[in-house]
Amino acid sequence: MRPVLVGVVGVVLAFAAAEEGRGQAPRATIEADTTEIHVGDPLTLRLSVEHPADLSVRWPDSLGLGAFEALTLEVGTPEASGGGLRTPALLRVTAFELGELEVPSLDLELTDGADRTVTVSTDPVVIGVTTVGLDEGGEIRDVKGPRTIARNWLLLWPWVLLALALASLGFWWFRRRRASDAGGSEPPEPARPPHEIALEALGRLERSPLLQRGEIKEYHIEVSQIIRTYIEGRYRIWAMEMITPDVIAGLGRAGVDPETRTAFQRFLEACDLVKFAKWRPDAAACRDILKDARELVERTKFVPPPPVEAAPVEEAVP
Repeated sequence: MRPVLVGVVGVVLAFAAAEEGRGQAPRATIEADTTEIHVGDPLTLRLSVEHPADLSVRWPDSLGLGAFEALTLEVGTPEASGGGLRTPALLRVTAFELGELEVPSLDLELTDGADRTVTVSTDPVVIGVTTVGLDEGGEIRDVKGPRTIARNWLLLWPWVLLALALASLGFWWFRRRRASDAGGSEPPEPARPPHEIALEALGRLERSPLLQRGEIKEYHIEVSQIIRTYIEGRYRIWAMEMITPDVIAGLGRAGVDPETRTAFQRFLEACDLVKFAKWRPDAAACRDILKDARELVERTKFVPPPPVEAAPVEEAVP
């Protein structure tokens, strides 16, 4: 029996050593800053994902939150923890229903960027959502002073967005008027070929962590600015100060063919949907928009014509 026992112990120790070499076991936890909120109030959920150092968290574009609605997701920087890493995040949600509501279990995917993926899940969290100033005791009480109603800052967002839109429109009109008063001046000549500058900027954007952090809007703002800057250098029009229809009209005045103008229009309108209409494409669509940007630059870059060879001079016959 002793040789068998020694063999079993050896297998167990080998398995434990292998697991220790791979780092800590993946685990996801969630913690709410309170267990009861008023309807419409924001609630902060603190997420923590512990994982081996060779894996990273692939945050989804959207989360199934049941009766709750997501407001923001802020992903922190991974930090060392227990032989591996810990990636924190703050998820802010709200609810417009009353009662004991549950934030369901959230499934998060860990990946090494290749074929290996691991899924971890959080525990569900129960939050009590109540109305403001409701007395269910049924007793007659003395009259009290006015109660402070919890502010629902979400109701102010449409007005804030409207003010920002009006300010942006006024700034654009001012810049366009100033460019017009300058006598139709052109953008400054770039120091290098515009397509080289654009392709380098697209490469830096592809290597940036914006998509990994879920910053979809910022990613599309950046790729749109790269192409608008390229248009300024390539076609000598103020693309950074124009709305998309004016950019396309400027390309027409610059002699760009209709097919190419349509390609630029589709690209800029796709970016505008994310920048202004809160559309959130998936990761594959984000990679496609970067591919489309490269194809536009390669397709329209200026290629100098080959030098014309001088015709040989024939000698006069005496």
